[in-house]
Amino acid sequence: MIYGPRVRMRRPERSDLPTFVTWLNDPEVRQGVSIFLPMGIEEESKWFETMLARPQEERAFAVDIPDEEDWQMIGSTALFDFNWRNRSAEFGIMIGEKTVWNRGYGTEITRLMLAHAFNTLNLHRVMLRVFANNPRAMRAYEKAGYKLEGTLRQTEFMDGVYVDTHLMSVLQPEWAAANNKDDA
Repeated sequence: MIYGPRVRMRRPERSDLPTFVTWLNDPEVRQGVSIFLPMGIEEESKWFETMLARPQEERAFAVDIPDEEDWQMIGSTALFDFNWRNRSAEFGIMIGEKTVWNRGYGTEITRLMLAHAFNTLNLHRVMLRVFANNPRAMRAYEKAGYKLEGTLRQTEFMDGVYVDTHLMSVLQPEWAAANNKDDA
């Protein structure tokens, strides 16, 4: 597991799948991720099996916060589309538990994943895509160190309108300088 000040990241379990399906069937949650149609348990089970077949360093994490007695899952995060020759990957996150939105968990998770990417996996570049109509996510990414690289115009059709997609990235030397780490 990977621990932060207020969260832990662990591997998802099959028992987590119904919660993921509940989140992915919520239009408000789905608006911030690239999934645009509701999902069933069978589809999520196929995703889980595919994820388990990937190398360990390329698997997703479930994200938990402590509650009164144990831990409560609030979302998931992953690095994907790895290019090991270029030492790069793409980052994704979903905070599905809406009761914890706007509490800084997205920024903390994003920072933990960058530390994992650079310190554990020895990546050089981590990029992400974020929809222009998601300013909350943009702020979290900027606080974690991501820089805007460009905008893909009108890439997503959402609720009857086309939305731009912003591309953002962090390079390992930038992250190291901001976190007082030696460059690799």
